[in-house]
Amino acid sequence: MSVPSEEEGCAGCKASTPPKWRQDFPIEWEGDHYVSRREMVKFLTLGSLLLAAANWATALASRFLHRGSRAELYVGSAVSLEQTGSMLFRYPTNEDPCIAVRTPEGKLVAYSQVCTHLSCAVVYDKAGNGLFCPCHRGFFNLEGQPVAGPPTRPLPRVELEQRGDRVYAIGLEA
Repeated sequence: MSVPSEEEGCAGCKASTPPKWRQDFPIEWEGDHYVSRREMVKFLTLGSLLLAAANWATALASRFLHRGSRAELYVGSAVSLEQTGSMLFRYPTNEDPCIAVRTPEGKLVAYSQVCTHLSCAVVYDKAGNGLFCPCHRGFFNLEGQPVAGPPTRPLPRVELEQRGDRVYAIGLEA
């Protein structure tokens, strides 16, 4: 068995047909990185549709998961609330600060204590008859509506129920 010389091997390679795998996978390496406009638009459209569907699925899942889950929490006594004018508590989780206030008309109201402007804590201002945010001098009336300062959205309302001397938080209004 004789080994072909280098010259014969090179000449043989040049004259031979391409390997079988190259016939099965004819890829033009120069144009491999080129993406057509149609492919790009298709990719962006499908990606946008996927993100929109995921957004809707998340919104619907949270709505159905929290349906009917009205946790009840003891806030405090109505007598101590009348003495102090306001009471701080956490509802529905331990990370959600809230404030309960007895209005001059005797009505019991409660709101999230987180300002809707930049999430500072609001406090009860008995002299101004409202809720005051000291960070940027925002002011909310006792209906939770902003009346002064930078906040533009109302405070989330906490539903309260009074049973005798005991006050319970029973839900959140959107």
